[in-house]
Amino acid sequence: MKYNHSKTESAEYLRLALPLMSRHDAPLHPISYAVWYEYVSGMNRALNEAVDALTARGTPLQKDDIEALFNRHVADITNEAAASISHEFQRIVGAISTSTGEVIKESDHFGQTLLDIERNSSLPGATIDIKALIASTQSMQASTSSLKTKLAESQREIEALREEVTRARDASLIDALTGLTNRRGFDQALAACLGSPGAADKGEPAAQPCLLMCDIDHFKRVNDTYGHLFGDRVIRAVAQVLKENVKGRDTAVRYGGEEFIVLLPDTPLDGARALGEKLRRTIEGGRIKKGGSEDVSARITISLGATRYIPGESAALFIERADKALYAAKNGGRNQVCVAAA
Repeated sequence: MKYNHSKTESAEYLRLALPLMSRHDAPLHPISYAVWYEYVSGMNRALNEAVDALTARGTPLQKDDIEALFNRHVADITNEAAASISHEFQRIVGAISTSTGEVIKESDHFGQTLLDIERNSSLPGATIDIKALIASTQSMQASTSSLKTKLAESQREIEALREEVTRARDASLIDALTGLTNRRGFDQALAACLGSPGAADKGEPAAQPCLLMCDIDHFKRVNDTYGHLFGDRVIRAVAQVLKENVKGRDTAVRYGGEEFIVLLPDTPLDGARALGEKLRRTIEGGRIKKGGSEDVSARITISLGATRYIPGESAALFIERADKALYAAKNGGRNQVCVAAA
């Protein structure tokens, strides 16, 4: 279950979703509600973008539109779905095998026809059975054409399945609320970074990857004062700042709750510290409106810890040192960047 909202939050989403459901020409069934629930909660960035693109046409969404949105952006990729994809691959391969077998059979028949004609032509007074040769040739041509068509169809089906698998894989690595890489995606990115020949194996400190670990200051106080819906807005706003400041091979991650990580494969420690300061100043200088009103939140700040990878250490120790630097920043008064000693 991917919904962990409180009763108050879910009631608010219900209030916001019902008018949107009624505005469109689609049945008011659970599938429709799931789409609009995730839309108003802001937990599914890809869904919101797809809905906004469709509603920009100025016409109400239809039943087929809602079902397509649900299947593409809401429905989980379950074990049954994965098994279905596997079954489809097996079916396609089986169809290709069957078609190939038919062509081979027709080819054998054609070859036998040619052998019979050759053998009979050596007999006194023999004549070539032109009709049999033409019929066999036509049968062979039809079988080959059928195989070509089926191969083209199979290629299209395989491409569609490949896109579905890619979508499922990518979706499993993205945090639904922020659109940043999630913890699972970070683990993969970090393993690839540390496991690749290059920076992680070089002895020069400036060539080692760096981590920035970030935490929103006094986030519980924000939730208690303004509510969890506003807390989600704060998390998304911080995530947006991270997105706008990562580049190249950098990876911005929602590590959990109000905690974030930025993996910097090609940035030296001084550069990581400078980026942390830029993120801190940007977030400190911003203001987030509460709902549709002109009210603004209390000042939002973040604390950050930066560290550089030490060749030979484990990924867990690398992360732990960044975490210690973060706690040093929080214990030192928050709204600052601390660097872990290498």
